[in-house]
Amino acid sequence: MGQPHQGDEVEAAAGAPAEAEAAKPPLGVGMIGYAFMGAAHSQGWRTVGHVFDLPRRPILAAVCGRDGEAVRAMADRQGWAAAETDWRALIARDDVDLVDICSPGDTHAEIAIAALEAGKHVLCEKPLANTVAEAEAMVEAAEAAEQRGQLAMVGFNYRRVPATSLARSMVAEGRLGALRHVRVTYLQDWLVDPEFPLTWRLRKEVAGSGALGDLGAHIIDLAQYLAGQPVVGVSALTETFVRERPLPDGTTSGLSAASETDGGVGTVTVDDAALFTGRFASGALASFEATRFATGRKNALHIELNGERGSLAFDLERLNELSYYDHTEPGAHAGFRRILVTEPDHPYLDAWWPPGHGLGYEHTFVHQARDLVQAIAAGRRPVPSFADGLQVQRVLAAVEESAEKNSVYTPVAVHTPIAVHTPVAVRGGL
Repeated sequence: MGQPHQGDEVEAAAGAPAEAEAAKPPLGVGMIGYAFMGAAHSQGWRTVGHVFDLPRRPILAAVCGRDGEAVRAMADRQGWAAAETDWRALIARDDVDLVDICSPGDTHAEIAIAALEAGKHVLCEKPLANTVAEAEAMVEAAEAAEQRGQLAMVGFNYRRVPATSLARSMVAEGRLGALRHVRVTYLQDWLVDPEFPLTWRLRKEVAGSGALGDLGAHIIDLAQYLAGQPVVGVSALTETFVRERPLPDGTTSGLSAASETDGGVGTVTVDDAALFTGRFASGALASFEATRFATGRKNALHIELNGERGSLAFDLERLNELSYYDHTEPGAHAGFRRILVTEPDHPYLDAWWPPGHGLGYEHTFVHQARDLVQAIAAGRRPVPSFADGLQVQRVLAAVEESAEKNSVYTPVAVHTPIAVHTPVAVRGGL
């Protein structure tokens, strides 16, 4: 035998990581829904194993949608191995271990419960369901499945922004002291045009609610997550500004759509905006605003927490930054300071780029996939759980009830503590 060449050593070294990755047990993912959220989740599943060293290897096994031609095109574009047009067929596949639900809200309960009963793990987009009763049934199914080893998580991706994870750590460490106020807004403008068609998001029987469930669910979860406690009561107003819209021609893309040409119209059955105040379990006060009629605002989520020892503020449009005020400093040089959340010791960031090189919206779905895979491998309940999603659903229902009763203060039932899973500022994130 001849002596090994330097090239052989390089080739062996390069092959070792690939062999180690291939040796990991696979986790076959089947996704139901392929539009806006389907593309975002695809990005997360396709990328996560290339960025983080995971205990299991995610495989994009199959994607499902009702339009066969469209879902097959999406599968080819996003890297899914197969396409299905019946979600029951996807759940029945032997190569699917986890079902990722990105379909409209009226389908969540039936699909999630069926998947859990079939022995699959489940990731379900927010809001968890369209009603509290549906969410309660999903929690019951998830708790029964957990005893058999199947786990379920709801997809509140804004918990996975490194800056919000860092904010949660700072609150848990006592940097703000006793919490006094939380104020949060989520402002978009994609419905300002009264000629925008009546898509499924504007029909209560499909979407459950309007801006309240679409945007309000996000900010309720984020507020409870950062505060580390639940909202226990609300007083609310909701409004529908445009009550009739042109019927859609069936063509949609993300948050855009086209109208029918024959002039047909239909009734909008959801809210366009929701405005409510609330109270946390500790007595801290909160204000929330969610609207899709804030002209000029595209995806403007802002949250601020004020406590006895300091304040924190986060703006999604500057998602690599956190604003912090330390009230314990002398007033002569105190003030809000910017924390650039790009250091390797910040949550999730040791796997990405050098300091100062920011991340974006799509990375939250990569982090979501990472956390779920790690929880499945460890056999621990992922966070946020279906129980956390149910707690958000109860707040949404209380907001609707309060608005129907001229803003009367409406208590929110709290049966389980908010599972915040406080991140720690160590390499690798949560």
